[in-house]
Amino acid sequence: MHQSITALMDDVVAKNPAEPEFHQAVLEVLDSLGVVLERHPEYASARILERMVEPERVLMFRVPWSDDDGRPQINRGFRIEMNSAIGPYKGGLRFHPSVNLGILKFLAFEQVFKNSLTTLPLGGGKGGSDFDPKGRSDNEVMRFCQSFMTELQRHIGPNSDVPAGDIGVGGREIGFLFGQYKRIANEFTGVLTGKGLGWGGSLIRTEATGYGAVYFGKEMLATRGETFEGKTCLVSGSGNVAQYAVEKLLEFGGKVVTMSDSGGSIHDPSGIDAEKLAWMMDLKNVRRGRISEYAEHFPGVTYYPSDAAVDHNPLWAHEAQCAFPSATQNEVNAKDAANLVKNGVYVVSEGANMPTVAAGVELFNAAGILYGPGKAANAGGVAVSGLEMAQNSMRYSWSREEVDEKLQRVMADIHTSCLDAAERFGAPGNYVTGANIAGFLKVADAMLDQGLV
Repeated sequence: MHQSITALMDDVVAKNPAEPEFHQAVLEVLDSLGVVLERHPEYASARILERMVEPERVLMFRVPWSDDDGRPQINRGFRIEMNSAIGPYKGGLRFHPSVNLGILKFLAFEQVFKNSLTTLPLGGGKGGSDFDPKGRSDNEVMRFCQSFMTELQRHIGPNSDVPAGDIGVGGREIGFLFGQYKRIANEFTGVLTGKGLGWGGSLIRTEATGYGAVYFGKEMLATRGETFEGKTCLVSGSGNVAQYAVEKLLEFGGKVVTMSDSGGSIHDPSGIDAEKLAWMMDLKNVRRGRISEYAEHFPGVTYYPSDAAVDHNPLWAHEAQCAFPSATQNEVNAKDAANLVKNGVYVVSEGANMPTVAAGVELFNAAGILYGPGKAANAGGVAVSGLEMAQNSMRYSWSREEVDEKLQRVMADIHTSCLDAAERFGAPGNYVTGANIAGFLKVADAMLDQGLV
């Protein structure tokens, strides 16, 4: 690596102890930028990288609420406003017990580059809480969301910071959050995305991240003159991203044989068809059940509990051609990556944020497979969030076909930007390098233009 980048990485680790996900995200980006600094010393002179790794603002607050038994509960709330050089902060809210400062800083840092790649004028941010909505009643979730928004509303707005959903924050949570914001601010504005279709939401917002990951995979396959028709696909997760990735893969003629949740994974060798997917969506979205019930309901399906895995996830050990990690960060370890390559996978399009560990990324690139990193491949969600913001500003709604057409165009443009940047800076075909450089250049140039702020 460039000498100044090595020094910066050492500084990041020293200043941000016990935040391994943040260190991982920063290193993955910095590792691509040495050649950029050599060609553009003005970025080093202005200390652009040193400024980009430091959040513009970190908010942390107490969230008190009462459960259905009247007992006081206390959670911790966060909002990381990472970079606003090209637009208002934009990024999701995550409600999950694993949420902490380091994870949200990694997500916010990734969001800066992801949003830049969309070509939309959006900065990067992320937020959330260690609150777990799983197993809570609707009234408990409402009381928590109202308390959370009572503090968060001081710091957000349609032209400053526009949160969205993420893990644990779906349509129900967005509704409660928006209602409390509207109540306090006394205004109906596009301050959140992922809203209901009847009150400012956009068509295809729910499907966008999963659809986008498949559209990016489609673009990668097209570079080899191929399509998804007849290809076996591995998908992890069973939330919105995974569900709609499966839906789009089926539409394109792919055969999906796996899905998962935090309890384990299923392998259905006959394929998860449209009827089975509808059953799965009802299980996860309505009944809020566990994926083990799929294996109990459909014959010939194998269920692998998570606690039985030793050094690898059996979901990634099946023969296939395409893989879509769509659950959470670092779900694909080095052994998993080796299993994917060994079993014939040559297309990996990430629906989750940083789902592959650094050693796995190296293995994918060394094997020459088509590997789309999350900051590029899963940018469809924030792209349609940006389109939702545009529709809110116009007080107008586009049709499903119009939004889907715009989403496909955005994903195709991101794919082109990644390949072009990789080619220009000496790493042809490397989507990781291309995504990092293309995302960086737009933000860095904006920061230069705006001075030392």
